[in-house]
Amino acid sequence: MRVRGRVTGSEPEVADGQGMSVPSGKVRPVAQPLKAMINAESVAALADGLARSWSPFPRVPFVSAATAGLGELELKDRVRHVSSALHEALALPFPRAAEILRESVHRVRLDLWSGWPATDYVAGHGLDHLDEAMATLAALTPYSTAEFAVRPYLDRHRDDALKIMYGWAESADEHLRRLASEGSRPRLPWGSRVRWLMEPGPTLPILDLLREDPSEYVRRSVANHVNDLSKDHPDAALGLLGRWRAEGGSHVEKVLRHAVRGLLRAGHPGALHLVGATPGSGSVDALVLESEQVAVGGLLRFTVTLAARSPGPLVLKYAVRRDGSRRIFHLGERTATDSGQTFTMTRSHSFRPVTTRSEPPGPRLLEIVVNGVVRASVPFTLIES
Repeated sequence: MRVRGRVTGSEPEVADGQGMSVPSGKVRPVAQPLKAMINAESVAALADGLARSWSPFPRVPFVSAATAGLGELELKDRVRHVSSALHEALALPFPRAAEILRESVHRVRLDLWSGWPATDYVAGHGLDHLDEAMATLAALTPYSTAEFAVRPYLDRHRDDALKIMYGWAESADEHLRRLASEGSRPRLPWGSRVRWLMEPGPTLPILDLLREDPSEYVRRSVANHVNDLSKDHPDAALGLLGRWRAEGGSHVEKVLRHAVRGLLRAGHPGALHLVGATPGSGSVDALVLESEQVAVGGLLRFTVTLAARSPGPLVLKYAVRRDGSRRIFHLGERTATDSGQTFTMTRSHSFRPVTTRSEPPGPRLLEIVVNGVVRASVPFTLIES
């Protein structure tokens, strides 16, 4: 059955909740749950590096303790479990243990999964030794990102830790430059909250240094950092992006568009203005569902025809609403050259179950958002597969 939607009046678009990102770094291809990557193989790789760096390292007892019960744990619990075993095995004053960890990166090829427990060890046991800890995180991050481990140091040693990170922003190593931006993000997914980082200002020297970085890996972190900032201080974020545009640069537009995405999702007038879109401009001529019922695990297919009210950009989103939840997704962008110009788009939305959210059967509402305003909606039902 084909179900037509109804065109509605204006309703502001609201942003969905905080997402989580998989930590970045040197990673083996993943064809299994992430937690399974913290396993006997990753533990053995870390043990090899430590044993080659410090001959008394109790390799066999460490591997035995680190792998015992590992299969019963979830991802972050596995990291903490291996980190705890490392603390027991590396029974030395922290400065000496840190020195061994720094040497280990030259003895074996670590990656995210083998190195993550090492950065976690530093996060938990080096807080009284700022210089040694930060140097160790700098050595580990090219192989296993230290973005989570640096947070306790920023929390306790605010100015001194941030000064070190200013230096990282000028490093020749792109991983260390990215750590300067990513580790200091106001709302780093999976990272512990550092309240003072949520204020605009302290990290701006890092962002200014890195916004034109030659590495897209670094620039994307800068954009994510500004997107975080925009959630609590939208005017400050927009002011920063406006300054960058005025100053120019070969990457400024791409960084700006990625950084402003959260505000665009929320229909923020300043963000729409920044990308040249008139708030509220554009309408929906037709919204058609392929079916009024979609099975859990299936696809919601829909076609929408849009009309421009004036020349200029159309920033298009769609939302899926149910009781207590409204999730917003990118639909596309079009640029109208004439008033009344129309565009037709066909899209599919997946209801495949994922571990980070559940989709219970029941009534739903699909909404089409044009330049920050809901312009059409249509009901459908999610049913048991």
